[in-house]
Amino acid sequence: VFAVSGFLRVATGFDIGLSTKCVVIPKEMDMCHKIGYSEMRLPNLMGHTSMAEVILKSTTWQHLVHTDCHPHLRTFLCSLFAPICLDTFIHPCRSMCVAVRAGCAPVLACHGHPWPDSLDCDRFPADEDTCLASLTKEYKYLHKVLPKPSCQTCPAVEEFFTHKRVLEVFCDSNFAVKVKLSKKRTVFGDPQYHIECQVEFITQGSLLPYETQSMIQQWLLINENCTQRMTSALRPMVYLLVGNVEDGIILVNQVYRWQRRDSQLTLATHKWRYHKCL
Repeated sequence: VFAVSGFLRVATGFDIGLSTKCVVIPKEMDMCHKIGYSEMRLPNLMGHTSMAEVILKSTTWQHLVHTDCHPHLRTFLCSLFAPICLDTFIHPCRSMCVAVRAGCAPVLACHGHPWPDSLDCDRFPADEDTCLASLTKEYKYLHKVLPKPSCQTCPAVEEFFTHKRVLEVFCDSNFAVKVKLSKKRTVFGDPQYHIECQVEFITQGSLLPYETQSMIQQWLLINENCTQRMTSALRPMVYLLVGNVEDGIILVNQVYRWQRRDSQLTLATHKWRYHKCL
């Protein structure tokens, strides 16, 4: 839950004036639900004057929110698209913008988009003013810092292999995750993916299965061009993603298509439990 008081730097804000009104945050703005308040100011800090415009512009960011590229991305975006109803507008601090941009601009670049001019960090107040400040240091202290997926060249999808070759690849890898992918279109026409992950093995230090599942889901959202290739058919597809954790970065090095009667992959994952690498 987003607590406004925890992010505020104390100084003076500016008056809202009589031209704005409080409205309920619409159900279409998923990213701004469960953030600690339910009503927003309209017009907002992006200059949107109608709810239709707010919904249209904000939904383009929901995919980025799902990549979890920065812990304060939702706070940053919602403070602009759905500002809380107070006597003054509370902008995000410049430091929060810089931190979010550092984490999320590479993900946008991976999707072929630059960091937008409308979110130029220089437009936001310095931290000594009244604004929402980033709590990244406190976040790292309270939360385990996990390896991050990165934008990478898509590995070729392998369809022909022997279980012996797969075992050799396993020996050089930190994780293998079985993924079931399906795609549907949203009301706005954008593709949305349904991702189910099942961890086959992890050999990387203290990573837990659910953490690895989450990181692979992030990898698939960040590397959306790879995910699109893997979901070209209308029916759900199953793959085995195999890779390494290097310098805090998750890299997927091999992708195997797991077909219905694929005895080689099934055999490899069963033999792995007793396999001794050279």
